[in-house]
Amino acid sequence: MTDVLARLAVVLREEGGLPAGSVVEPRPDAERRFGPLAASGPRAAAQPDDYALLVEAIREGYLLHYAAGRVVAPGDSDLALLAGDRLYALGLARLARLGDLDAVTELADVIGLAAQAHTAGNPDVAEAAWEAGAGAVGWGSSPAHAAAKSRARTADPGAAAALRAAARELVEAAPSGA
Repeated sequence: MTDVLARLAVVLREEGGLPAGSVVEPRPDAERRFGPLAASGPRAAAQPDDYALLVEAIREGYLLHYAAGRVVAPGDSDLALLAGDRLYALGLARLARLGDLDAVTELADVIGLAAQAHTAGNPDVAEAAWEAGAGAVGWGSSPAHAAAKSRARTADPGAAAALRAAARELVEAAPSGA
């Protein structure tokens, strides 16, 4: 598998538009765990590179909204928000083209839960939502995962721990060889 962030940079340059003019080479130490996590699950086994790319595109959009991008650096906060929206759309559109509507729902939930968590000043819940969401994209959801998302929606103090536990459960419960 090629480096997912380098591949995202190529895709953005080829597509043109707002993000293309702000693409930078990703640092070797830039975080890139959620795309590979989703891609390593059995639900993504037929197209792991596509899943890794689309999850990291959505992650890049999230980072442009709440921190700093790894691949896109527009230099202006308003442009960062617009580029972030474009990356959300890019990732979700690619996922929809794969026909994986369950994963579209999961990643839309991640975007919403992360926004809610940031509004409440709780970035730990946002990161836990990313971990659980990437796990659900790769392995599918579970009752514990759905319950953890509900806890996050109600700002339950144990939501981050519940999301992380659900993510571990999804990945660890997978049959060997899956």
